[in-house]
Amino acid sequence: TPFPVHGLDEAMGLRMTKLHSAGFIFGATGTLTALAFITWISTVNYPINYGGKPYFSLPAWIPITFELTVLFSAVGMTLTYLYLNRLAPGIEPRVLDNRLTSHMFAMTFELEEDTPSEKREEIRKMLEAQGAVEVHEKDFDQ
Repeated sequence: TPFPVHGLDEAMGLRMTKLHSAGFIFGATGTLTALAFITWISTVNYPINYGGKPYFSLPAWIPITFELTVLFSAVGMTLTYLYLNRLAPGIEPRVLDNRLTSHMFAMTFELEEDTPSEKREEIRKMLEAQGAVEVHEKDFDQ
């Protein structure tokens, strides 16, 4: 179905996405990058004495650390999403039919190469009996 159905992913045996794991990794990378960069600037490269305050002042760095965490997570998850769904520039998308993007629905069946032609014909007749507009057979390489 093209509409969201609660519990359908579990019923179909689809695995859970790993996008949230990528978000955590990118966020942790942003946090560590911010802390490392600010620490290096404030203590090694350009230490400035502000009224006797310590060079290593973690509370003052919370806003920029938060901002870099969010930035790394957002950009990293966007790029990961585009890559995993084959939507990145230069990657040819796998589209069954261009009409599916605007006004048509499709059903797909995964058949093994050694599936007998009688079984394929049985599926074709069953779909046509149920009112299918078109029935096509396509091969997709992984």
